[in-house]
Amino acid sequence: MAQLWGGRFTKETDKLVYNFNASIAFDQKFYREDIEGSMAHVTMLAKQGILTEQEKDAILLCLKDILAEVESGALEISDAYEDIHSFVEATLIDRLGDVGKKLHTGRSRNDQVALDMRLYTRKEVVETDRLLRELLQTILNIMKDNLDTIMPGFTHLQKAQPITLAHHMGAYFEMFKRDRLRLYDIYQRMNFCPLGSGALAGTTYPLDRAYTAELLDFYGPTQNSMDGVSDRDYLIEFLSACATIMMHLSRFSEEIIIWNSNEYQFVEIDDAYSTGSSIMPQKKNPDIAELVRGKTGRVYGALFSLLTTMKGIPLAYNKDMQEDKELSFDAMDTVKGCIALFRGMLSTMRFRRERMRASANGGFTNATDAADYLVKHGVPFRDAHSIVGRIVLYCIDKKIAIDDMSLAELKEICPAFEEDIYDAISMETCVDKRLTVGAPGREAMEKVIETEEMYLAKVWLDFGEQ
Repeated sequence: MAQLWGGRFTKETDKLVYNFNASIAFDQKFYREDIEGSMAHVTMLAKQGILTEQEKDAILLCLKDILAEVESGALEISDAYEDIHSFVEATLIDRLGDVGKKLHTGRSRNDQVALDMRLYTRKEVVETDRLLRELLQTILNIMKDNLDTIMPGFTHLQKAQPITLAHHMGAYFEMFKRDRLRLYDIYQRMNFCPLGSGALAGTTYPLDRAYTAELLDFYGPTQNSMDGVSDRDYLIEFLSACATIMMHLSRFSEEIIIWNSNEYQFVEIDDAYSTGSSIMPQKKNPDIAELVRGKTGRVYGALFSLLTTMKGIPLAYNKDMQEDKELSFDAMDTVKGCIALFRGMLSTMRFRRERMRASANGGFTNATDAADYLVKHGVPFRDAHSIVGRIVLYCIDKKIAIDDMSLAELKEICPAFEEDIYDAISMETCVDKRLTVGAPGREAMEKVIETEEMYLAKVWLDFGEQ
């Protein structure tokens, strides 16, 4: 079919070139944003006297009909058109004739696609934030239910000190809180309207760009027309935030995979979020956690792809920038799907509290507290550290825990030990006496949970305020 830009050309584009150049297969994803942007543009044109009120009303009514028909399935987006912009405009002209041809007055496909991508990304930022908030609520529920669930804390994947499951989950709560703040920060920077930038140098038509921005809920218009059509920083920032979200989900998934193993048995994943083996009937595999971990690389790839695409592009718009869409759309969908599925898996997971407690007991996680006990009884810390190291070696040889040693055995290694050592190194004491801000003690954790509940009481971050 003839292209909307075909007046300059004397013969049709080669079919292979056309297909290579076309973007309708993927940019149809923001048909709604394209139509809503066109409606705002037409409304502004009429306000400025560039279109009559009758022309505006006719175009707006037709655009609304096109949107409704696309969403109902009555109108199919055809790959006979080069891109979603051509599809919408050509459909409008087919229905309205010459009036429809006035839609594109004072506008280029360059600022049109810049607007559509920004509108679509803005919506995805808000939706991703909503899903993160739901995940945070699930994590907080687990924290509230497990203030007294003792488990080992790890460094180097080796048992280190006793903590609680609430404390462990609280670490991920903080990660996803930071992710939400990143999304909010991105929104504040990106929420400016490029429409009216033209191809790169604005237009001679008396456009009211501030009014168009207001109609589309932007803070205002972009301040440089060349930057307006060529900026994809906001998308790179969003993909970077998505990559960080996936990194956090992947770390969490890795722990769940470990905790689900036969060796740990800290958790049991619900049947709805597990799969079996085609040959080994005993298997129950943590596939959702593994897929989330695997899909992290997919999102990283989108970020690095866009960074690589943008690194050598001179001002202003270049066709390379069409490559910002496919991988970005895939990354956005991947992140949303992973957050939702991970939350479902987490909310139905059963934590095996007795197993966690037994693991903390059996890993010398109270060794540091035994050393602290000696320090409080006048032993220099470096000597106390060495003494407890000898105790651990003794226990390993006897296959017992420190708690299992008799007072006589302890005194033989160091006379400073007294009967109160057993209370000092109990799991409950080791956890609950840690009351500094951010520590796992019950009193400290109750204050944290109160703070987090207040934080989540704000249903969303207020993206509407600059």
